[in-house]
Amino acid sequence: MAYVIDALNLLQTAVGIRSVSGQEAEVAAYLVGQMKGFCSESFVDEAGNAVGRLGRGPLKVTFLGHIDTVPGDIPVRVENGKLYGRGSVDAKGPFCSAVAAASRLEPDVLQKLTFTLIGATEEEAPSSKGARFALHAYDKPDQLIIGEPSGWDAVTLGYKGRLVAKLNLSKPNFHSAGDDTTAAEDMVEVWNQLKAQARAFNADKEGVFNSLQTALQDISYRGDGLEQTASAVVGYRLPPNLHPDDLKRQLSELLETVTATFSGAEVAHRAGRDTALSRAFRVAIRQHGGRPRFKVKTGTSDMNVVAPLWNVPVLAYGPGDSSLDHTPNEHLDLTEYESAVAVLTTALSHLGS
Repeated sequence: MAYVIDALNLLQTAVGIRSVSGQEAEVAAYLVGQMKGFCSESFVDEAGNAVGRLGRGPLKVTFLGHIDTVPGDIPVRVENGKLYGRGSVDAKGPFCSAVAAASRLEPDVLQKLTFTLIGATEEEAPSSKGARFALHAYDKPDQLIIGEPSGWDAVTLGYKGRLVAKLNLSKPNFHSAGDDTTAAEDMVEVWNQLKAQARAFNADKEGVFNSLQTALQDISYRGDGLEQTASAVVGYRLPPNLHPDDLKRQLSELLETVTATFSGAEVAHRAGRDTALSRAFRVAIRQHGGRPRFKVKTGTSDMNVVAPLWNVPVLAYGPGDSSLDHTPNEHLDLTEYESAVAVLTTALSHLGS
């Protein structure tokens, strides 16, 4: 090993660089500069992804994380062994832990595997720009690790699907003293129908991961004296047995008086737990004093984008408590971060053994 990254400095500097979705250029350049110290090649690609590659072995392993964040400035600081800052958990912590681990891989491991690091752009946006570019720009790996917070002693095997429905309804204006319902009231009734539909779907389902979740993300009303218009945005989290296209058809049949447009469609994905990849992580977690756990999550990640098309063993891994994602209190325990670096180094070494 000619060059080993200072893992804590890497993380703190990366978190200190603002990188809301679509504004990742500065942090990508920083990460590429750091990867140049130990990667055979490192560059910013056409999608703005920070890419590094090392090793020349036959086993191709890709770590796909993301370097963008949601909005919301959190002063970057270390308090009581915790690093506060936007992106510390979601998901610069996971990506930086992989970069640091890669710099620690021994030469004999790198004779047996080729490791590609991709810090993707716009994961927090519906576009998933970086991941979609990677699907077509880079070779299909043999093993795929998604960089998301799982906790240092756990791996995530599945994420729910997603669909966003934008609803609009209009009706002629009328005097407020009349008996008719307003467009706003009609939209509330539509929302009640959608909630009832979800409850019916979930009647025989067990657990949140297998259920259809709905969220009213926005509702508005406007009138111009001639016409009333109400709009709403409804977000869905889809279980593995419900394809976005099937839900679209169901909604179109239910909402006869509403115009609906759809976006953000992703299919749920659940990976197998008995693979060489998951075994390598289980062994590594035990070696560092943990008891391995498997998780599934109700959110959506780049796993949903790339896993169905690459169709290789996959899991998500990274330090951090995902309940802190997007919150004003987002922070990462630095001891956990160091443990994740160690686990990643060991797991990759097992894969390359």
